Amino acid sequence: RSLPEYFVVPSSLADQDLKLYSYSFIGRRMPLWSWNHPNGSALVRMANIKDVLQQRRIDQRICNAITRSHPLRSDVHKADLDKSLPSIQDIQAAHTKLKQLCVNEPFEETEEKWLSSLENTHWLEYIR
Repeated sequence: RSLPEYFVVPSSLADQDLKLYSYSFIGRRMPLWSWNHPNGSALVRMANIKDVLQQRRIDQRICNAITRSHPLRSDVHKADLDKSLPSIQDIQAAHTKLKQLCVNEPFEETEEKWLSSLENTHWLEYIR
């Protein structure tokens, strides 16, 4: 239910490969084309691969398919964002704290510490 209706798939990746590889990704979350730039750059999100023994092979196969499908045959640049981005739970907790700060707290009573309270929610840090 949370996946898009359509997927952009490199033409060199066969349907049977996609079905087979989907079982290797956590939550069966296949690589997902999220955004592209007019210069040909694309942002592709990819979940972790469950089996670390198969990870390198599957990752390489998918990256090669993306490279072959790129008009300039540009190399794929990968970044592991798990360590540098907050989790969904962190974002939800920050949003809850922000709502409490903005809705539940009487502003007159919290005005002098409001900015530090806002900073403590981490909301602005996460959306930056």
